[in-house]
Amino acid sequence: MLRLLTNFERFPAQWRSTSGVTGTTAVAKTFGEFLRLGRSADFIIINCDSGLTYQLAAAYWLLPFLRRPVVSNDLVLRKPKNWRSRITAWIKRALLSRIDHFTLHFRMLEGYQKYFGIGSDRASYVPFKSNIRGRYQYQVSSDGDYIFCFGRSERDYDTFFAAVATLPYPVAILQPNFEWFRANGSRFTWPLDKLPPNVRILPDEGTDEYLVQVIEKAKLVVLPILASRIAPSGISTYLSSMLMGKCVILTEGPAASDIFTEEVILVPPEDPEALAEAIRRAWEDDDLRHRTAEAGRRYSESCGGEEELQQRVLDQAIEHLHLSERR
Repeated sequence: MLRLLTNFERFPAQWRSTSGVTGTTAVAKTFGEFLRLGRSADFIIINCDSGLTYQLAAAYWLLPFLRRPVVSNDLVLRKPKNWRSRITAWIKRALLSRIDHFTLHFRMLEGYQKYFGIGSDRASYVPFKSNIRGRYQYQVSSDGDYIFCFGRSERDYDTFFAAVATLPYPVAILQPNFEWFRANGSRFTWPLDKLPPNVRILPDEGTDEYLVQVIEKAKLVVLPILASRIAPSGISTYLSSMLMGKCVILTEGPAASDIFTEEVILVPPEDPEALAEAIRRAWEDDDLRHRTAEAGRRYSESCGGEEELQQRVLDQAIEHLHLSERR
C-alpha cells in the first residue's frame, strides 16, 4: 500500500485508484507538517494552495534528500502585467519546475506554458465540481425574475454594465466589495450612483445559503470575465448555477470554450454588444434558455461532488507519477 500526504479536506483515510492501486492518507495543513510527514509519504497532492506549493518546491530544491513526488491540483496563476510581476513569474517558473505534475480544471494551457512552463506534458485535465452539491438544498428551475451577475475573481463588471444598459430587463448584483475586487483583479469602475437604472444592488450576507437563494430567483446567470486571464475564473460559481438549472452566459477562455459546447452560451471577452445580444436571445427565447440550462444541469450533475473530484485527482496522480509500478 502507498502512503499519500495531502491537504485535501475529508480525503478518505483508505483509498483505491481506478487502476487498482491502494493506499492510506495522512493530512497536513502547514508547510512544517508537510516536511515532517513527507518523510514517510510515497507521494504528495497539494490542493489549491499556491503558497504551500512554492514553499515545498523551494525546500525540495534546497534539500533534495527530502523530496517526494508532488502533484499540484487547481493551481491558479495570473498573467504577468509589469516588470515586477514578470520577475515574480520567472521565480515561480523555476520553483514550479520542481513539481512533478499538475491537475487542472481547464485545457487551454497556452498562458501557463508561456509564462510558467506548464504545458500538456506536465499537466492533465480533470473536471471540477459544484461546491453546493450535497451541502445545500436548492430548487432547480430555468425561470426567474432577473439577470444575475456576481463573483469577485477577474470579473468584468464594466462590460456587463455597458451591455445591460442597452436592455430593458431587470438586473441584480450583490453589494460590491471593492477591496476584494482589487485583490482579485476584477474591473468595476462605474460609480454606484451611475449604474444603469435597471440594475438593483442586493445585500451580500456573505453565506453560501444566501447566495443559493439569490441564484434560485435568477432567470439568467451572467459571468463576464476579463480577456487577460490565463486560468479559470468562477468555475464553481457557474457549475453551481448550472446545477440549479440556470442558463449561464460565460466569457470565452479557459474552462469555458475549451470545455463547453451547448451547456452554456459563450461570448467573446470585453464585447458589450455581443454580450447584450446573448442576454437578449436567452431572455426572450424560452426554448434556447431551457435547452441550454438543461444541458448545463446534466453536465454539472455528471461532475459529481467532492468525492468524485478527489478520485479523479488521485487517478491522475497514480498515472502520471507512475505509482502503479510501485504497488
